[in-house]
Amino acid sequence: MFKSFWGSQEQQPQPRPQDISGQSWYPPSVVSSPSSSRPSTPSSSTSSSFSLQRPSDRPQSPSHVSPAEAAGMIVLLKDKSIDELRKLLSDKDAYNQLLLSLDQVKIQNNLRDELRKETLQLARENLEKEPQIVELRNQCRIIRTTELAAAQEKLNELERQKEEILKFYSPASLLHRLQETMNKTEEESDTLHRQLLDREMDLGAFVQKYKRLRTTYHRRALTHLAAKTSSTG
Repeated sequence: MFKSFWGSQEQQPQPRPQDISGQSWYPPSVVSSPSSSRPSTPSSSTSSSFSLQRPSDRPQSPSHVSPAEAAGMIVLLKDKSIDELRKLLSDKDAYNQLLLSLDQVKIQNNLRDELRKETLQLARENLEKEPQIVELRNQCRIIRTTELAAAQEKLNELERQKEEILKFYSPASLLHRLQETMNKTEEESDTLHRQLLDREMDLGAFVQKYKRLRTTYHRRALTHLAAKTSSTG
């Protein structure tokens, strides 16, 4: 993090601090800078020897720091002495204390704490609702095994009745039944005619009944013909 801040500044080689080379908890690459005869100053030493990096036990990843953030770090570190900057390299607690004092880190920590509290609260609420969930699950099981089964059986019966009604009143079924009534009327007419020939009926009764049967037959025949023509057209 600090490396990216100071990487934007002009790099000037500084002598390696010999008194901390064996004690720094940073990687060797952090404190192994090329030697230079130029005397150390607070501004120049912080440009190279104190190019801070994250601890070696953390994954190294490139940081993208805005100019405003870099300027803020410069303001934070520019007034520190050489000893204080060396302490940041050698003392992990001092580094962490400085890191935790940054506003960006404070904001992130506050957000993390808030999210943790909200997560714990949601978990408690879910645990409190567990008995209700179990009860509702049991009720659903009862409904599924009793009321739902009865309702499904009744629905199946109604579906069967609907299919029968639709089949009964379908055009094909109506034409078929109309044809059957025509055939029945034709048979009644033939029976009546035989009765007349066998002198089982007088002429006046025969004419009256025969006329009614033939009128009914032809009316049904015309209806059947019209319906059949309409369905095929």
